Amino acid sequence: MATHLTPRTGADIREIGPDDDLAALADLAHRAFGPGAVPHDPAGPARQRARTDQAIAGHRVFGAFAGGQLVASARWHDMRQWWHGRSMPMAGVAAVMVAPEHRGQGVGRTLMTEVLAEIGRRGYPVSVLYPATTPIYRSLGWELGGGDYRISLPARTLRSLIVPDISRNTAGTLADGPAGHEHAAPFARATPGDADRVIEVVGRVHELGRHCGPNTRDTESVAAWLDDPELFSYLAPDGFLAYRWRPGDEIHIERIIAATERTVRELWSIVASHSSIADTVTARVGPGDPVFWLTREPDTRLTYRDMWMLRLVDVAGAIAARGFPASAQLSLPLYIQDEARADNAGLWELSVTGGRGTLVRHPEATRPLTIGVRGLAALYSGTPMASLRLAGLATGGDPVADSELDGAFGGASYLLDNF
Repeated sequence: MATHLTPRTGADIREIGPDDDLAALADLAHRAFGPGAVPHDPAGPARQRARTDQAIAGHRVFGAFAGGQLVASARWHDMRQWWHGRSMPMAGVAAVMVAPEHRGQGVGRTLMTEVLAEIGRRGYPVSVLYPATTPIYRSLGWELGGGDYRISLPARTLRSLIVPDISRNTAGTLADGPAGHEHAAPFARATPGDADRVIEVVGRVHELGRHCGPNTRDTESVAAWLDDPELFSYLAPDGFLAYRWRPGDEIHIERIIAATERTVRELWSIVASHSSIADTVTARVGPGDPVFWLTREPDTRLTYRDMWMLRLVDVAGAIAARGFPASAQLSLPLYIQDEARADNAGLWELSVTGGRGTLVRHPEATRPLTIGVRGLAALYSGTPMASLRLAGLATGGDPVADSELDGAFGGASYLLDNF
């Protein structure tokens, strides 16, 4: 395993392997986050250790060592993220931790610099993380992109949803069947053996819905999730539901997603069947989830939003892999600033047509739009150009180009996962 000595801190940055002291890694997590900061796992230490072993086997855990002692660590999940209905590899950075006595010495930044470089070497176009603090990540090119949204509503509200104004599965919906095709979706309890099918169905819904931001995980991770005895999950050909009970007669929905109006209602009806016992339903959903338009009263409230940060690791690859609205048409020069990844910096020609985009080197341009990699990440996530200019993240260009960029990239980005 390669070792990188950081001159300022004197720490060795290297990959953590199975022969390292993993008890030291667990101790570091306890000291860095505290016992209450790590989400409770009903399966306990065994499941957490299995996740760590999986990440180490995938060569996705790095550490900083000082005097032979582990003083900082970070890892990433191997994921796929959906952008306007197209998926691409995404590195979900997590568990970034520095021992209290080594904070403020540059250890965290140098560790994350190496992690970013390794993510780039592995070929990930984009990376996402949930920040406990933002300065270190902004200094390396991550920027706020979208949110993890939670809603709450009384369980009784789900007993009677608004009747559809139009017939189900008509032309223009996401139904795969012919117009007017009516059939009850065959629901079944999802088991660990259904992991690949769950990933396929969820991915298909994100594709049809042209969603921006949601991710899917690998088969092993999804199978482990479905194997949790406290999780109740149901799979249909065009939808998926997963929820668990929480103290206080609350049902928490971890995933509810469907491609057709009929399946949306049937999934919510499963949750509604608990309304004689449950008082409250909370759910992780996107900001445009149909539930806001299904309840008779304005009982559905947004109760929480946790912002996540995006980093374009390979700007040309990220543009090429992303989906765009079919109506978007643009071609303009773009000067990108990226101090952490020199291959991204310089003058480019950004083109979008037919739902696809390209970013190719441009020899010269007069007064191009100048944007840092942070601003580009925010734009990629749907932030309006006017906001980027007011925040000092973009300059140059012209109003016509701004309008075209808003049309190509605009939209609310969200995740249905927290890591």
